[in-house]
Amino acid sequence: MLSCKSFVYRYENFGVNFGNSEVILDNDAPPGEVCSNESASQPITSFNKVVENLLSDIRDATPRTSDFYIATTRQVPTDNTIVYAIAQCVRNVSQAICRGCLNTAYNNLQFCLPNKEGRAIDIFCFMRYSETAFFERNQTTNITPFLGEGSSSNSTMIVGVSIGVALLLLVLALLLWYRKMKKAKTVEEAESGLQPDKSYSYQQLRLATHEFGDECRVGKGGFGEVFKAIIDDENIVAVKRLHVGYARAKSEFENEVSLISNVQHRNLVRQLGWCIEGSELLLVLEYIPQGSLDNFLWGEKRGTLNWEKRFDIIFGVARGLLHLHHEFHVKIVHRDIKLNNILVDDDFQPKICDFGLARLQPEDQTHVSTKLAGTLGYMAPEYATKGHLSEKVDTYSFGIVILEIISGRRCTDENFSGPDTSHLLEHAWQLYERGMHIELIDQELGIEEQHKANVIKTIEIALMCTQTPASLRPTMSEVLLMLSSGLSMRPGKLIKPSFIDSRRVIHMGAYRS
Repeated sequence: MLSCKSFVYRYENFGVNFGNSEVILDNDAPPGEVCSNESASQPITSFNKVVENLLSDIRDATPRTSDFYIATTRQVPTDNTIVYAIAQCVRNVSQAICRGCLNTAYNNLQFCLPNKEGRAIDIFCFMRYSETAFFERNQTTNITPFLGEGSSSNSTMIVGVSIGVALLLLVLALLLWYRKMKKAKTVEEAESGLQPDKSYSYQQLRLATHEFGDECRVGKGGFGEVFKAIIDDENIVAVKRLHVGYARAKSEFENEVSLISNVQHRNLVRQLGWCIEGSELLLVLEYIPQGSLDNFLWGEKRGTLNWEKRFDIIFGVARGLLHLHHEFHVKIVHRDIKLNNILVDDDFQPKICDFGLARLQPEDQTHVSTKLAGTLGYMAPEYATKGHLSEKVDTYSFGIVILEIISGRRCTDENFSGPDTSHLLEHAWQLYERGMHIELIDQELGIEEQHKANVIKTIEIALMCTQTPASLRPTMSEVLLMLSSGLSMRPGKLIKPSFIDSRRVIHMGAYRS
């Protein structure tokens, strides 16, 4: 039985740049449409009709697919123009929720016509159309099997249906009947916006964590605590309890649920469930027993990571970021990559966690302007000083993480090589400029001779990730290729970044420690 209801939240600070026009939706902006400012080049009536019919079809078909995702095209009959369109719902919602969300998205996109492009974003779904190709033609979905009676593309009766098609329609009819019979069971689910097997009651989680007792607490941060718990037939999980006393706790909670509920990767912590009940906000997550990476470098497990394990962790974090930036349907910027947001499993594989600050970045926009939030020492200069958020902000933070892993020093440590060197990054750059990379290596690491060249190359990759301006930094796909091959994709001397006065960043309102 559901105990967590009325769950409504939004993507924050979403911006899209079309040509010279930039639209920024602030924290108070509801989900809705974002339209280009350029009208279609075809006759308006013909273009509008094609787009409306196409969006109507993918709205109807998407909830009937196994993965709630469709990408398809349609030609405008008056010329050779192709309209590209996609629709996607979060995978762990019900069919009813997906259908309702896409219906809202469809209605919102009507306001974009006759513009060349439009996007509709809501909490559980995403819909987009465009004259410009944003996926390959061979990646389209055949939507015909998923279209029910009355869709726009089937408005004309087709005579002479073959036996094979008749059988297909019969199977579809039986499938629709079966889903209709189950509809009564999903009414409460549709009202709450959550699946029964993804929601937990506060009472259940309170008992599973022994009243959120100290003996179950495995972590604590500025916005909440993490507890070890046993639920669902002896499954060990982590329960993240956010402190609602903080102004942004609820928005962080909603943001984390919305972004990671549909993301699955071996180097990202899996979300298993959630609960919102009164003032209580809780997430149920995959439990990683060994804890965060900082404990291996500066805590009780210090000295247990040799170079091979450290390199595997660096490589795994790069794979996780690559998935967020380039392999998922939308680009996700984590915005708070640091050592204690990287967990280590029993096989010493890293898992990125804590998506409370994560944001979406449209693929056709270089950055999103947003309020400052993150952790001092890991912030890219353009983000700390101007609020320009892009995937290259994560790249910069990743570079800092590499330097910490190799040196065994915190990025905020001081007094490395004299009074002129403030912090780890500046120290690393000074060593690089003098050709003395090797002095950065953690003295406890004991690098063997055959690994020294690899360590030095990894340091250079880290510095490459911290260059200014952001355009000089590699993408995570380039980083992964360089880590795999040990070769540099960008020959020549690296460009030293701007070093940030932490007092200025604090004054601008950065938070988290």
